[in-house]
Amino acid sequence: MRIETLPQTNHQIQGPARRTWLLEHAPLHLQECKYVSSRALSLRLPETSRSTLVMGAGACTEVPLADLARHSQEVVLADIDLVAMQHARDELESRVAQRRIRFVQCDLTAGVSTNLNGLLRRLDWRKLRISGARVLFDAVAECLEQCVVPDPPEIYTLRPADFGVIVSSLVVSQLYSNPLLDVMDMVQGVTPALVGEQERHRRYQEAAQAFRSRIIAAHLHHIRSLLDIGGVCVLISDVRGFVFNVMGTEHDNVHRRYLPVVPRTFPDLISDTFTVFEERQWDFISDLPTNDRPGRGYEVSGYILQLNDGTTASV
Repeated sequence: MRIETLPQTNHQIQGPARRTWLLEHAPLHLQECKYVSSRALSLRLPETSRSTLVMGAGACTEVPLADLARHSQEVVLADIDLVAMQHARDELESRVAQRRIRFVQCDLTAGVSTNLNGLLRRLDWRKLRISGARVLFDAVAECLEQCVVPDPPEIYTLRPADFGVIVSSLVVSQLYSNPLLDVMDMVQGVTPALVGEQERHRRYQEAAQAFRSRIIAAHLHHIRSLLDIGGVCVLISDVRGFVFNVMGTEHDNVHRRYLPVVPRTFPDLISDTFTVFEERQWDFISDLPTNDRPGRGYEVSGYILQLNDGTTASV
């Protein structure tokens, strides 16, 4: 499963070297991530918990961890990649700040990849391989429909109403992308010729989209359950990807080819769960084009969210 290999691949796309690259090629991205986090800290009510949670923390490449530690009694980093979180802590220059960091190593979906993998392995893949694309993707779609998605996930070391600020930074799409990539890995291993055929299979597309929405809703409900009264959430998510082939055209819509990332219902899922205090949008380049592959980037939305209970700051 992809989730099991994340610690081995994350070191290539996270950490100080990556942050240096972003400072050169996507400085606005880092500025905006810092802004929404700082704004959340300022909106947290005085009587609210001084504990901060970073969900999907990894190496905190884009998360201003030093600022969070400076304005919190503790900062809990939650991610499956313990080594990356340890590196994030060790980057802090202040020993006082380092002592405020706690780790929770966990799968933030509480086992969705495992649940889906169990369903997929029960399929008769040999029979499906000779039955054709429609039958195969009908069977896979049924697995997605039947997959248990804990809502909200329960992670025993993360207690309800314990945090005054929660940061979910560029993790939402990963929560459902890795299980869906597991599906395609399995199809690739059984019948490579059918990889790509899922794009023309309506039931699979509908099941995959509903799966994405369930994962997002569960994540939002999890955040809501963990926020203290008067708490504030920062939700940063890529919403649409794009590729470009020529340097200098990365900001030119004519030369971009867009790729959807989150369902169109994403803003509705957020507004159904939280009060949106502020929303910001920006782009960032994640990879430059080379002779072998196009450059990539993302349109990002950054939300500052508060509980729908009237106990919100108004400044």
